[in-house]
Amino acid sequence: MATVTAELADEYLNLVDGQWVGARNDEWIPVESPRDRRTIARVPRGGEKDIADAVNAAGRAFPGWRDTAPRARGRLLQQIADALEPHVERIARIISVENGNALRTQSRGEVNFAIDVFRYFGSVAGEIKGETIPLNATVLDYSRREPLGVVGAITPWNAPVQLAVMKIASALAAGNTLVLKAAEDAPLAVLEIAKIADEFLPRGVLNVIVGYGTEAGEALITHPDVRKLSFTGSTAVGSRVMAAASDRILPVSLELGGKNPQIVYPDANEDWVAQGTITGMRFVRQGQSCTAGSRLFVHKSILDSFVDKVTTNLAKLKVGDPLDEDSDIGAIVNKKQFDRVCGYIDDGLQRSNTTAAVGGRPPTEGPLSEGYYVEPTVIVGVENDWRIAQEEIFGPVMCVIPWEDEDDVIRMANDTHYGLSAFIWTHDIGRALRAAHSIEAGWVQVNQGGGQVLGQSYGGYKRSGIGREFSLEGMIESFTQRKHVSIDTNR
Repeated sequence: MATVTAELADEYLNLVDGQWVGARNDEWIPVESPRDRRTIARVPRGGEKDIADAVNAAGRAFPGWRDTAPRARGRLLQQIADALEPHVERIARIISVENGNALRTQSRGEVNFAIDVFRYFGSVAGEIKGETIPLNATVLDYSRREPLGVVGAITPWNAPVQLAVMKIASALAAGNTLVLKAAEDAPLAVLEIAKIADEFLPRGVLNVIVGYGTEAGEALITHPDVRKLSFTGSTAVGSRVMAAASDRILPVSLELGGKNPQIVYPDANEDWVAQGTITGMRFVRQGQSCTAGSRLFVHKSILDSFVDKVTTNLAKLKVGDPLDEDSDIGAIVNKKQFDRVCGYIDDGLQRSNTTAAVGGRPPTEGPLSEGYYVEPTVIVGVENDWRIAQEEIFGPVMCVIPWEDEDDVIRMANDTHYGLSAFIWTHDIGRALRAAHSIEAGWVQVNQGGGQVLGQSYGGYKRSGIGREFSLEGMIESFTQRKHVSIDTNR
């Protein structure tokens, strides 16, 4: 099929107080497309002064937005969803151009998910409720949920629209105002979403700044008027966000990294399971997902047969131009990440007794050599304590680790400082439940490898994060604070 095109402006601006502005320093960041390494646009290099302007605007807008009836806030979010719907294809193409995700398998779904997010949180905005305690006949004793104030949010490049909209919709539904620092590697689609949202929101309620993490991001997490920090990204940066929050005793939500196990039991040596582990590994997102099941624990009795099934199914997936309708898998987001992934592959294959069942080093000639493309790679013969099995690669690299004893594989699954997701594959539901309850992860799937669903309590254990933002309950816990009021009605 023919490759589609994307409609891009040459220059994008930040959103501050309802106005589209450049950076105060008049500096810019070029945005490179990983599909062909060409510069596709430029965005402002936001810094401390830009963050200060945005936080001040959000602070001014907060009292009015806080006092807007929750259902009225919800209706505005639903109107944003309706306005976004005609732009799905245009924005999806922008995502594919700027971060390399394949249009057919990823980017369209991401924008449609964003529409659902606005509708979901728009529909539950009126459900932010407190409780009453019947102390006695003359005392009215109750609690209420109140918004926190200005929320500082930072999002990554791997699912830029999905993750930005999760924070925008949930924080705003709860009555907060927001300053969002978008990832400089993939900011364009987020700015397009902000442009649509700004048509419906009061000025200053939503502000979006593009800039480097060490400049704009650092200024945001240390600004004295920010009352809540919400971060999605690496565990290393998440630690810095938490440290900055601790100085001011700020609440934080952190969705961080993962080195997630997939356990295949001997009764699950089937083609649909092999396909499911491929989905769980997020190969069609180039493995660039914190929930990717990158440690594949396969029972020794089925090891060779199951790996053959995995490689056979992976061979059916096409790596290619993200804008090509035939492509299942796109490109790694940038040169830094591309070199990092290649380094891990080299490290894994230099070990004794390891082999690449499929994939390996990226192509050095032909069309794929013109961008940051890496073939899906499955490395067999890995031990669980190796670097390639312990560190988050964030690329299309899956390690196969054999096991025999059930207690031992649970121990290996838990032998990591991460604890975000896990996948269990077996027909024995009792066994699956025992494993699910034993694995130290915040989100466990049995016999399925799909993505998160709105309304789920999604988040991490250990160093994979703090807090939940995917549900009504998560939104209430993450973006409101409880106030208790007790009134003696006899006085």
